[in-house]
Amino acid sequence: MRGLKTILFLTISNTFMTFAWYGHLKFKEYDWGKNLGLISVILISWGLAFFEYLFQVPANRAGFKADGGPFTLVQLKTIQEAITLTIFMIFTILFFKTEKLGWNHLVGFGLIVLAVFVIFKKW
Repeated sequence: MRGLKTILFLTISNTFMTFAWYGHLKFKEYDWGKNLGLISVILISWGLAFFEYLFQVPANRAGFKADGGPFTLVQLKTIQEAITLTIFMIFTILFFKTEKLGWNHLVGFGLIVLAVFVIFKKW
C-alpha cells in the first residue's frame, strides 16, 4: 500500500512541478498573462512548486525503505524520473501541440523505462 501511495503522490507532485517549470511558457497566450513580468511568473511558479512539495516529501517518506517503505533511495529516484518523463510527455501532447515527439524522443524515454527495469532487477 505504501508503494502505491508513493507512486500516486509522486505522480501528483510531478504534475504540479511540470506546470511550475513549463506551464508559464503558455501564459502569454492568455489575456491575464500577456504582460506578466519575470518576477510575477517566478512567484506563480513558486506557488505551484509549493504544492509539488506537499506531495513529494510525503511520497519519499512513505516510499523510503529506511522509513518502512518498499523502495531504496535509488529506486525512489528512478521511479520519480520515469514518472516525470511520462507526465512531461502527456503535458507536451496536451498543451504544446506545436511540439512534436519524434521517434528519438520515444526511444530515449523507452531507455529510461528500461533503466527502471535494470534498477529494480535483483542481479
